[in-house]
Amino acid sequence: MQFNRAALDSLKSDPAASPIHRSLGYYYGNAEHDAALDAFYARFVGPGDLVFDVGAHVGDRIGSFRRLGARVVAVEPQPLCLRAIREIYAGDDDVVTIPAVCGGSTGTVDFYVNSANPTVSTASSDFVRAADGADGWQGQVWDEQFQVRSVTLDSLIAEHGIPAFVKIDVEGFEETVLSGLSNSVPALSFEFTTIEREVALRCLDRVTALGFKEFNIAMGDSMAMTFPEWVGRAEMATHVRELPHEANAGDVYCR
Repeated sequence: MQFNRAALDSLKSDPAASPIHRSLGYYYGNAEHDAALDAFYARFVGPGDLVFDVGAHVGDRIGSFRRLGARVVAVEPQPLCLRAIREIYAGDDDVVTIPAVCGGSTGTVDFYVNSANPTVSTASSDFVRAADGADGWQGQVWDEQFQVRSVTLDSLIAEHGIPAFVKIDVEGFEETVLSGLSNSVPALSFEFTTIEREVALRCLDRVTALGFKEFNIAMGDSMAMTFPEWVGRAEMATHVRELPHEANAGDVYCR
């Protein structure tokens, strides 16, 4: 499924969309990047599968999931990012957008916007505090705040079905997202940062309790697994603890 290139070009030239221009330029129109995404996610996603993209941002992962033949439920609270997804994937009935945060319960939550760098906007006040003054995070400012609807993974499953894969990328809110999941799914990933690696360790505890037994990790946007073979919870926890601060961020994959 091809995205709407005319809509993408229009967004890139729209001054009102300037906060996401950098993301649109980086994530769309790079065939090498797309091929790497597709090869990476093909181990989790196939034709006819359902994927939850939690923290969809401007939707580049949606593009990969759709090229692999999956249906996508995209959860994203930021109005400008939602606009981008809806315009880029306009007419694609297999992309459903949910204007919300995915959390531990239904209701509303506070959302903290980094208007200069929306990709690190978050529902986690702890994440904002952890970034304050941290090496590598200088100059990051969360300058806006609003309340947004909260849904849970359980409520999404009740409405849309059991996903083959859940991608969670929510800037420090991952533990809360996982608290809203009562039963295991075939596979999921959660992002972590080295400024909050204890959150990643608690996420590992949570997914282990849900029945996940094998883990791997991809750093940054490398789309490459660190371990040649999947490892257990203890080895993954040790690896996360021992990562240098400069490693910054990655995604833990669980199956």
